[in-house]
Amino acid sequence: MRVLVVSGIWPPDVGGPASHAPDVAAFLRSRDHAVEVVTTAAAPPAEEEYPVHWIPRSLPKGVIHVRTAAEIARRARAADVVYTTGMFGRSASGAVLARRPFVVKLTADPAFERARRRGMVGGDVDAFQRSSGDAAIRVLRLARNAELRRAAHVFTPSAYLRELAVSWGVTADRVSVLPNPTPPLPPLRPRDELRSELGLTGPTLAFAGRLTAQKSLGVALDAVAATDGVTLVIAGDGDERAGLERRAGELALGDRVRFLGPMPRSSVLDLFSAADAAVLSSAWENFPHTAVEALAVGTPVIATAVGGLPEVVADGENGLLVPPGDPEALAAAIRRYVGDDALRSRTRAAAAASVERFSPERIFATLEGVLSEAARR
Repeated sequence: MRVLVVSGIWPPDVGGPASHAPDVAAFLRSRDHAVEVVTTAAAPPAEEEYPVHWIPRSLPKGVIHVRTAAEIARRARAADVVYTTGMFGRSASGAVLARRPFVVKLTADPAFERARRRGMVGGDVDAFQRSSGDAAIRVLRLARNAELRRAAHVFTPSAYLRELAVSWGVTADRVSVLPNPTPPLPPLRPRDELRSELGLTGPTLAFAGRLTAQKSLGVALDAVAATDGVTLVIAGDGDERAGLERRAGELALGDRVRFLGPMPRSSVLDLFSAADAAVLSSAWENFPHTAVEALAVGTPVIATAVGGLPEVVADGENGLLVPPGDPEALAAAIRRYVGDDALRSRTRAAAAASVERFSPERIFATLEGVLSEAARR
């Protein structure tokens, strides 16, 4: 089978698709399938054992859209099926032009994400579903629905997002849940060694990911400010970073908050392993890779009960759940976790086992089967 993988981001970019797409490509190659990739990038991506075709992000917005769709169409003609983790409009256009089936890995509501980027809406994804919206919003929704209804199959990482996709008119038999898999784990060094190397002392929370409005890290900063003796270490970058650094200064958090910048996945796994807990203060979520990564290395997760997070984090079992947008509730959960030895021991002991069902072999074998079926149509 010849598969064209499309991803809007690619290493060294930070984010779920930048982890997922290379993992899928590597798995398919290990199964003797031919793989090519189309992505956008700020600079030439590192060489892989398969071709990675990239479109410069420095191009004007309209130009980059046309160039990317054309590149997808050109490469798709030599493929049996297209697997896209982003750039859905361009992927759908390119696949249709090439007369090839395409399978979608949906990570969010594309209409909501586009509207947020353009400053057309505030709030969260659930509020967006309930609102009627103006003419521009309706156009974005129509485009989303048209793109997804053309897909041979749509995967969602959570049951939460599957229900949304079905509500947009994608037939239920073409939408299935495919959770984000656990990462390939290198041999993990002792926590004491990692903590010493990273300079961690005392109770430490870790976050890794894109620093965007969705992640609501201002809530986490406020919660840490209300919790004595706790440090927050933030790995990643994004358009919210400067504002978060200013907020940390306003709260006089000093060295209790550290911004590490982007880190390779292996270093993120080390950070999670060294931390006492991972924290996700998101306003909305689907099924974040970082929650699975933290649990896979044995680190409990303190998170907001939004989107698909309750499908991976069980309150009191492998972490704690709190309402979104509530620094007081998050601070109370952090204090409870830090102050309760039995809770920490119990959740840490349960963390890794709680995500064993998300093994890459199982998840990617399911994906391979659907891609093969789509390619035969």
